[in-house]
Amino acid sequence: MKKETTSPREDVAKRLKIVEGHLRKVIEMVEDGVYCIDVLQQTSAVKNAIKKAEEILLVNHINHCVVKAINTNGKDKAIEELAQVFRKVA
Repeated sequence: MKKETTSPREDVAKRLKIVEGHLRKVIEMVEDGVYCIDVLQQTSAVKNAIKKAEEILLVNHINHCVVKAINTNGKDKAIEELAQVFRKVA
């Protein structure tokens, strides 16, 4: 059976939609007074899912946009953009 391939954009959108649903459930947990540790475990799962989506976006950006920029003399701008991203997510 052949595995369907999805684009990074489709993968990220799917992951973020899952995160959206998961976050709604976490909000319900808080509103319902669920045990704090259980809520914290779920917020951690949401953060990790967002982090994975960010990773996919960044790798795709490097593989396409940064490579293109380097090949067309836009290296300095690409490097500065990456530096800005790393300052925000680190």
